[in-house]
Amino acid sequence: MNTLQPVEEIKQIQEGNILMPKGFKASGAHAGLRYSKKDIGIIYTETAASSAAVYTQNVVQAAPINVTKDSIAVTGKLHGIVVNSACANACTGEQGLKDAIEMRKLAAQKFGLEDHSFAVASTGVIGEFMEMDKIKNGIDLLEPTDTAEAAEDFGTAILTTDIVTKSCGYETVIDGKCVKMGGAAKGSGMIHPNMATMLGFITTDAVIEPNDLQEALSSITNDTFNQITVDGDCSTNDMVLVLANGAARNEPLTNTHPEWSVFLELLKQTAENLAKQIAKDGEGATKLIEVNVHGMNSKQDSQMMAKTIVGSNLVKTAAFGADANWGRIIAAMGRSGVGFQPEQTTISFGEIIVLKDGEPIQFSEEDVKAYLENESIIINVYLKDGNESGTAWGCDLTYDYVKINGSYRS
Repeated sequence: MNTLQPVEEIKQIQEGNILMPKGFKASGAHAGLRYSKKDIGIIYTETAASSAAVYTQNVVQAAPINVTKDSIAVTGKLHGIVVNSACANACTGEQGLKDAIEMRKLAAQKFGLEDHSFAVASTGVIGEFMEMDKIKNGIDLLEPTDTAEAAEDFGTAILTTDIVTKSCGYETVIDGKCVKMGGAAKGSGMIHPNMATMLGFITTDAVIEPNDLQEALSSITNDTFNQITVDGDCSTNDMVLVLANGAARNEPLTNTHPEWSVFLELLKQTAENLAKQIAKDGEGATKLIEVNVHGMNSKQDSQMMAKTIVGSNLVKTAAFGADANWGRIIAAMGRSGVGFQPEQTTISFGEIIVLKDGEPIQFSEEDVKAYLENESIIINVYLKDGNESGTAWGCDLTYDYVKINGSYRS
């Protein structure tokens, strides 16, 4: 199989969004589930799109996940997804399942389609029932268009405690055709994937069959969405859904296509961009933290260690306080479940080395503090056990995280 293509062959589009690929429309509206903000949204494509999804690994899974799995299982193709915020429709029993099925039906009927043509996603408070009269009225208000405003309306409608909407867009050339990909996501707290309270939606106009699209999504998830953490909690509703409607008219993509690696890189960059935006917008966060672990025997071990470091509350609070406390980093490494040689460990904040080959060295506290006061900081760990590397993303832990989650239902 081809390796992933160089980054420079993929072009990021400034102000790119979920509607950048041809043939997709979206809308967002205020159904009354929230006090005043938009709280219901839809993505729609007239041409049925190949579909692929990955879901939370929490044993407790919300009703919309089961309904989405059912929709994709029918033909592997969807015309869109309807999403609500404010209510997770999780741990709501038979009534919750009926409500998710009804929500799917209402969206499909709006476009004269069969029920299984739509997926469903919900996010918000667990254990509360859907207000289906408001859901119905909200779906009636949705009028999908392909404008930037429509993309923003959708992005706003899916937020909970998020501060900002999250979107991106990329393009590349496959078979001489311009293939575009756009993304939208929400996520701020309860983020510790294997998956997170994270919802991610990706659209593309590439031609690809559902099974091949699922292979592509599954292959890049562990390096992107599953490498972020905000607070160590794993939600009941996490989902990433990819829709490919084929409007670019390239030759069908499979893992034997000569430009398969191009598509994988396109998907990987889109997913990584959304994942990093989620990590940066962690509840109360002021900083994005990237941890890179180099020199291990396996990529899996590298990723596990990186995620343990970035998920450590002590590391996160040190980042918040701009404290060059590298002892917290190596302590997190030691409990990561990954074997390594502490006496051969080097740690740096950005390019400032604070531990070299297991020995503390003199460094400028003022320089490290100044570096750690940036909005984005990088922690590098260098080992000598192998040639594999792994990266994870997270955020600092602030006073506001407690404030937000202490009154989440208020």
